Amino acid sequence: MLTDLLLAAFHHLLVFAMISMLVAESVLFLRGPIDATALKRLAGLDAGYGMSAMLLLAVGIARLFYGVKGVDFYQHNPWFHAKFGAFVAIALLSILPTVRFLRWRKALKHDPAFLPPAPQVRILRVLIRFELILIAVILICAAAMARYGGF
Repeated sequence: MLTDLLLAAFHHLLVFAMISMLVAESVLFLRGPIDATALKRLAGLDAGYGMSAMLLLAVGIARLFYGVKGVDFYQHNPWFHAKFGAFVAIALLSILPTVRFLRWRKALKHDPAFLPPAPQVRILRVLIRFELILIAVILICAAAMARYGGF
């Protein structure tokens, strides 16, 4: 029981950490041009976001095998599959921002006056907002999963 509680608590804390970092990234994109300071913050937030996501996946897998509900509950739960599908979609969508942030930091090292191209900034702004929407989908699926189980 204690293992289940600890895994659930850690799982929820990681979700909130992930959301916080993604919201912070989104806010930085709204503040104006992405200068050197904002670029460094974005890269740091994105690294934290990625680490949180990886830990979240690991803890989620641990909940499958060591949680009270067991693997069978999740295997036959369509809400779990939808939730996991949204998580995978977010992971795929987050690849482009991560690659861009790394390239921008590299360009900034070579040219301290570097500013990312406006079209790339717009695309990342939209992608990050869409990731936030998908996180809302995950939260809705999690609530349905806990209440309705398999059909």
